[in-house]
Amino acid sequence: MKNSHKVPFGLMGLFLAVGIVYGDIGTSPLYVMKAILGGMPEGGKANPEYIYGAISCIIWTLTLQTTVKYVMITLRADNHGEGGILSLYALIRKNYRWAYLIAAIGASTLLADGVITPAITVISAIEGLNALNPSLPVLPITIAIIIILFLIQPLGTSRLGKSFGGVMFLWFTMLGLLGIYAAIQFPGIIASFNPVYAVRLLQASPSAMIILGAVFLCTTGAEALYSDLGHCGLQNIRISWIYVKSALILNYLGQGAWIITHPANLTEGVNPFFSLMPPWFSFIGVVMATLAAIIASQALISGSFTIISEAISLDLWPNIHIKYPTEIKGQMYIPLVNFALMVLCIVVVLFFTTSSNMEAAYGLAITITMMMTTVLLFIYLYNSQKPLWFSIPVTLFFISIEGSFFAANMLKFVHGGYVTILIAGGLFFIMYIWYNGRRIKNRSVSYIPITKHIAQIDKISNDKEIPKFATNLVYVTRAKYEDEMESKIIQSLIHKQPKRADTYWFVYLTRSDEPFEFSYEVKTFIPGKIFRLNICAGFKMGIHIDTYVRRICKEMEKKGQVDLSSRYPSLREENIEGDWRFVVVERIVRTMDLPTKSKAILTMYYGIKKFTTSDTQILDLDPSVVTVEYVPIKNFRQEKHKNQPYFSYEEE
Repeated sequence: MKNSHKVPFGLMGLFLAVGIVYGDIGTSPLYVMKAILGGMPEGGKANPEYIYGAISCIIWTLTLQTTVKYVMITLRADNHGEGGILSLYALIRKNYRWAYLIAAIGASTLLADGVITPAITVISAIEGLNALNPSLPVLPITIAIIIILFLIQPLGTSRLGKSFGGVMFLWFTMLGLLGIYAAIQFPGIIASFNPVYAVRLLQASPSAMIILGAVFLCTTGAEALYSDLGHCGLQNIRISWIYVKSALILNYLGQGAWIITHPANLTEGVNPFFSLMPPWFSFIGVVMATLAAIIASQALISGSFTIISEAISLDLWPNIHIKYPTEIKGQMYIPLVNFALMVLCIVVVLFFTTSSNMEAAYGLAITITMMMTTVLLFIYLYNSQKPLWFSIPVTLFFISIEGSFFAANMLKFVHGGYVTILIAGGLFFIMYIWYNGRRIKNRSVSYIPITKHIAQIDKISNDKEIPKFATNLVYVTRAKYEDEMESKIIQSLIHKQPKRADTYWFVYLTRSDEPFEFSYEVKTFIPGKIFRLNICAGFKMGIHIDTYVRRICKEMEKKGQVDLSSRYPSLREENIEGDWRFVVVERIVRTMDLPTKSKAILTMYYGIKKFTTSDTQILDLDPSVVTVEYVPIKNFRQEKHKNQPYFSYEEE
């Protein structure tokens, strides 16, 4: 398999990574230390050892959780260049079908986090602007920025990343320089690298769990980093992380130094990030923070597109329209998801109104995602036959860390954490119903040898007593093997209403990782009359069955393999092409001997399906030449009782 769809390593790739991947984690200095100070006990803010401990927690969280787990280990678990929790699940699902539950929980909580992240990053920056000019309306400006951000998504992450890359490079440079400027005034802050201070803080502070929950905010962007692997490429992410991490740590050290040297300035709601700036630089710093906050949201937005795309391919999400603005497969745009995220972000802003309130909702969902990723990573390592002496300790180590963060963030549940959990719960419900509904439905899918029916189809074609259905009759099949066909197609073709046609076409479509690839093979059952077309189309070619079939048939006609002209004498003498008819066969629920739970799931599945893209739209067929038929779903036991040897669990 070619890998040309991967983002190449180089200067532009590094800029793309800086602009797209690190927005979320790169803007964490805007609110992390502020949240930590808010969680410290009375007198703790002025205690240097407490500050050492807080900074030490941040440094080692970024090192262990982000660098070791994600950058060094998890990014290696890519699926043809794509990353994210669902990509990880795809690597193991053949052997561990039950793991879809873990993947669905992780994906739904990550999507929920994608709602809160743009809101908190943008409003935190605007609040900094408001501190310089109190007359500025925070909420209207925040909402306006969020709307603009989502409106530019159709440009694609490649174009956005090139534009954002320069800004974010300046942002991280600014973070590092500001940190150095403040740390020089108190060099002793370097002691924060000693993990002993982190341990002491968590042991001595009565509000250790609250502080730990705030510390976790510094690494929330790590999961988005993994999800954006397909957008930016492995090497680009790894190399750029060295610079990004250095800048982040320097800034946190600077904030710690400022806190220790300015105890009198630690009033309620003070933000060390803006406070450490020299007065002459404040306006520039706030403007840069605002730009960075806007860009920060991109990591979760592009990651959300990836998650939904993968969920569709893994039968965890209904079919919706996906656009590819560039030739790189991992870079996509999903209009419906983009609109839904925008609306939810606005609702979150209006509900919480301030960044301080949002901090209570932030972090809980993503801890669940990280724990699910860790579990799937262990299964992946085990499935890849990695030694247990490595995979078990690694898994237990990160589970213990993430479990501690989860316990700490659970304290936020009643204060706002329930919002993201409710969103995640709704998304998980859709994934659960869709996955299991399809499995229940597809238990009735059987594949039978088409060769046994070719003679019968030929007789129908020659039977003048049967009204002609079409000159060219087309069915789209999902049967992988050339000599098989779904029983529902045979039922439609022969049993339900015999369909007489001059030429029959059975079309099987696969998608390629190459953007503009187009190839096909022709299987001839009866020369000039019954064919199977195996089509391979690039991911940027779209699913245009009507166009593909007509194009192939024209080429076959030139070769003398088929006659496409009308068989009606009045039309044939004028050299008019014969008509086309596409038949789409959908399954419907009738009386089935199923358990109550299965019936309920199947009912909800079809309820969701009503709001999804139809098969006619997915296949990009002209509705005027499409006939939609409905075939009742047969009970699995009934199919089995008939001793059909070609029964299959294959998904449709």
